[in-house]
Amino acid sequence: MLRHAPGSVRDSIVEFLSTTESASLHEIHHAVGARLGTVAASSVRSYLNLNVPDLFERVGRGSYRLAGRADDHLVAPQPPSARHGLATLHHADCFEWLRAQPSRSIQAVVTDPPYGLVEYTSKEQGKLRDGRGGIWRIPPSYDGHQRSPLPRFTVLTEDDRAVLRLFFLDFGRMLARVVVPGANVVVASNPLLAHVVASAMSEAGLEMRGYVTRLVMTMRGGDRPKNAHGEFPDVSVLPRSMSEPWVVLRTPLEGRVQDNLRRWRTGGFRRPSVERPFGDVIRSHPTPVTEKRIAPHPSLKPQGFLRQIVRAVLPMGEGMVLDPFAGSGSTLAAANAVGYNSIGVEKDPAYVDLANRSIPLLEKVPVRDGDLG
Repeated sequence: MLRHAPGSVRDSIVEFLSTTESASLHEIHHAVGARLGTVAASSVRSYLNLNVPDLFERVGRGSYRLAGRADDHLVAPQPPSARHGLATLHHADCFEWLRAQPSRSIQAVVTDPPYGLVEYTSKEQGKLRDGRGGIWRIPPSYDGHQRSPLPRFTVLTEDDRAVLRLFFLDFGRMLARVVVPGANVVVASNPLLAHVVASAMSEAGLEMRGYVTRLVMTMRGGDRPKNAHGEFPDVSVLPRSMSEPWVVLRTPLEGRVQDNLRRWRTGGFRRPSVERPFGDVIRSHPTPVTEKRIAPHPSLKPQGFLRQIVRAVLPMGEGMVLDPFAGSGSTLAAANAVGYNSIGVEKDPAYVDLANRSIPLLEKVPVRDGDLG
């Protein structure tokens, strides 16, 4: 049996339960194992039982949560926030923020979550900011341009994917309560993990509505076998990525689409014009250097693309767009550019500072007419 550092099992349990409303012993054991390697289920069970009720609460047979977690009907103190035009940015953990929000208060969600989760821990973010990469792959320069860091999705284990599924299951359940009937929920993903997101969030009560495909050439895939390029010159380990899937979900309607539109102002997508519907394929390009200089975030999406998505998710052009993982604030900037109210939530103080600087500049970035449909 592996020996773990003192307190590591405790810290892993607390870290996992801080991201979920509650979890079964099996789910907690799975999450601890994903973080630490082999850990006996009896050790996890004993630690939980020994620390009830001081640290954990038993909420059902074999199910636990952190002690002192606020009930849904209690409103938590409002976190620090900043206003940028029609956008409000909160410095908070989005799970805690969502728990404090009233039901049926948000009309649409557009977000790019932290896939793999581990690459957005303070440890891995520190490595990235120091230029050492860690789990982030730092690509070589190409055609004279330095490419953005890429998370190593291919190193995720089955345990990592199981934890990721629980993350999106809980996230979906929280959104299902907070958004209005017929609200669009559009989630950036990638070809290796889009099915996990779609499955978990559908199980949470959201309806799967398909995918929006962003057509863009990236640096992912297409490589020959590592250290065997000469032996296998005609082989690519993965297809070269030329698209990015965005998972499209919707909360169940109340009545027919027209009934939902009349009452909740949601239930479909806003058309680019009366003659043309919003499509599920959007031609895009890598994020321009000018935008990267404004907002040097590793997952920055271009304004030309984001403004099309954000504009479309409110079919009547009315309501509030939420980005629970606001990062550099690019979604909020896009909402300002198209004249929508928006809310962003970001827990990393460095990214909160970046977003506060970037939103007023990104919203003014000019885009080509073709980038807006």
